[in-house]
Amino acid sequence: MMINKQLLLTYFYLFVYIVLSSGVILYNKWVLSPKYFNFPLPITLTMIHMGFSGLVAFFLIRVFKVVSPVKMTLEIYATCVIPISAFFAASLWFGNTAYLFISVAFIQMLKALMPVATFVMAVICGTDKLRCDVFLNMFLVSIGVVISSYGEIHFNIVGTVYQVTGIFAEALRLVLTQVLLQKKGLTLNPITSLYYIAPCSFVFLFIPWYLLEKPEMEVSQIQFNFWIFFSNALCALALNFSIFLVIGRTGAVTIRVAGVLKDWILIALSTLIFPESTITTLNITGYAIALCGVVMYNYIKIKDVRAAQLPVDNIIDRTAKELKMEKKSSDLYLPDDNADGTKNASSDSTVDEEAPFIPSTRVSHLGRSNLSS
Repeated sequence: MMINKQLLLTYFYLFVYIVLSSGVILYNKWVLSPKYFNFPLPITLTMIHMGFSGLVAFFLIRVFKVVSPVKMTLEIYATCVIPISAFFAASLWFGNTAYLFISVAFIQMLKALMPVATFVMAVICGTDKLRCDVFLNMFLVSIGVVISSYGEIHFNIVGTVYQVTGIFAEALRLVLTQVLLQKKGLTLNPITSLYYIAPCSFVFLFIPWYLLEKPEMEVSQIQFNFWIFFSNALCALALNFSIFLVIGRTGAVTIRVAGVLKDWILIALSTLIFPESTITTLNITGYAIALCGVVMYNYIKIKDVRAAQLPVDNIIDRTAKELKMEKKSSDLYLPDDNADGTKNASSDSTVDEEAPFIPSTRVSHLGRSNLSS
């Protein structure tokens, strides 16, 4: 009975994640679109999200003491938090701006490029190697996205460039998070990450906002509804927490699969809520091809993770057997006593003592290298 309850709770977390993720995307589109709420200021909307998230994180950490802040030095903040915040702000800015030009359905199809962008950035930064099997999957994803784009009726080059740029900015942020924070041994949960990154991202967004959107706000009749923006920011904050709960409950692989399901649901919902989101057969065909590449990529990564998580005992046994075979083969050629009078048996005790440490180190290294990409 307990297992069933745990399973139901896991499915509930997945359901909440899919609902919140789809809801935030549709909500942002509705707020930004000139045809609906008509608030065509994506940088302003993103700044509202960052300001609200940073404020909530501050109260949770400093006032209510829900979690403790990490040991943050000026050097770590300057070399890690600032560059990560810059690319995080860029990914949100470009991604939200794309809603002004292209449909939600087409945006979700373009997001299939995320594994391609992450793989390219990981190879450039040296955290992943150029592998033939992964490269073929990335090529398949790219072909699918190109076909899907060709079949888009309301194709807009400006919106497509914004979305693709946002995808690569997000990919670089993910790689930098691994390269910079993990090397420092720093792990951030959703609250502490928002506490440090959200205010810094807000500052980065202030510069383009001052140059691009502030003059427009002064001359345009922009409507502002407190409850609309408060609920929108609250949904975005809740989405961050739901991702943490899902990953903690299941794992990164499960959330990838849930993300694919969410994309299909979101594409279907967007065509119902926003009539201008027309989907063609070529759209679906291209997206299906891209998804095949994404599924194959996830399968490769799952195999890599499982290979990295082989039971240590099995590796120890295998290593011990190999060492024993080496000793038996050496006994055929070496005398019982070495030149210094010590016996070969003494080396066996040394091997038995150090063998548990050698494979465990290898497992740890493999785990990092595979999980990082």
